[in-house]
Amino acid sequence: MQRFTTCYACIVLLFLSFVTQGQQKSSDVMTKPFIANVMKRVCDWQLANPVPFNAKNENDWARAAFYTGVIATYQTTGDTHYRDAATAWAESFHWKLAQRFRHADDHARGQTYLALYAEKKDPIMIADIRHTFDSLILDAKPGREDWWWCDALFMAPPVLSRLAAVTGERKYRDYLNTMFWDTHAFLYDKEEHLFYRDKSFFDKKTPRGKKTFWARGNGWVMAGTVRVLQYLPKDDPRYNDYVSLLREMAAAVKKIQSKDGLWRPSLLDEEEVPHPETSGSAFFCYALTWGINNDVLSAKDYLPVVKKAWAGLNQYVTAEGKLQWVQPIGASPDKVTIDNYQEYGSGAFLLAGSELYKLK
Repeated sequence: MQRFTTCYACIVLLFLSFVTQGQQKSSDVMTKPFIANVMKRVCDWQLANPVPFNAKNENDWARAAFYTGVIATYQTTGDTHYRDAATAWAESFHWKLAQRFRHADDHARGQTYLALYAEKKDPIMIADIRHTFDSLILDAKPGREDWWWCDALFMAPPVLSRLAAVTGERKYRDYLNTMFWDTHAFLYDKEEHLFYRDKSFFDKKTPRGKKTFWARGNGWVMAGTVRVLQYLPKDDPRYNDYVSLLREMAAAVKKIQSKDGLWRPSLLDEEEVPHPETSGSAFFCYALTWGINNDVLSAKDYLPVVKKAWAGLNQYVTAEGKLQWVQPIGASPDKVTIDNYQEYGSGAFLLAGSELYKLK
């Protein structure tokens, strides 16, 4: 009997040990050492495993989004290896934007060029960015024509916001504001406070009759909005409009966060694609955390959302640093498998980590 009691006690202690370890692990994901370590692991893995398909010009944006995360990893950890990797990537293009002159996707490299320019101040780093946007300003089209899909609001607007900041030339901010808010008027649903991916979704319903809003598409918008705000002066006439947009979208995505902390590809209909999706979820986590850090969003309301999202994302980082469940390149809610990964998914994760690291 005594032997049985002793063995039972051992089992209880072992169980409690596992519970404690699980609680510790959950808590650890919010510590600075954990965040820095997992960022380096994800960044290193993605640098070592580039997606060959993204070398094509039409997919340049996918790699450009990753390099915003490489810069974030450098700024968070101070490890110059990441700055050097980003510099080598930029130099491989001779600091030129991608080939499609008017296409916002092909402006996304500029975010990394401008971040590197902030240290070196070499005019050649931003010469092509200036030339491109100077030319576009002279031959401007409405936002709904040049930025006709919501993803565009991540690709070009942050470049313009930071370009205006480093040059002191207001024309870039004026062009940004005109373009951004025309696209907003075109694609934003004022009832749901979410963006349609493009006009083809205005009347498209999910199998259960819900409006179709794509997670990553809205993640692009929220991430792009905070990256605009990062360099937009608070006295800019549209500054408060960007803040209001972030708050509206934050409230919308907060309501539809899934139990595992992530969001599903079809935001209003979890059953349309009943799988987690990490790229949109990481962009949401990034934007919400930026909002908390910059006193735009209430920590009381949104810190639980952020913690749950970050814990959920880290469930799908392998020991090597591969981020799983990233929906492949597409334009709508679509099938995802655990093996799917992509460079923009890693970039979004790294951006989220960089803001979580700053939490007080």
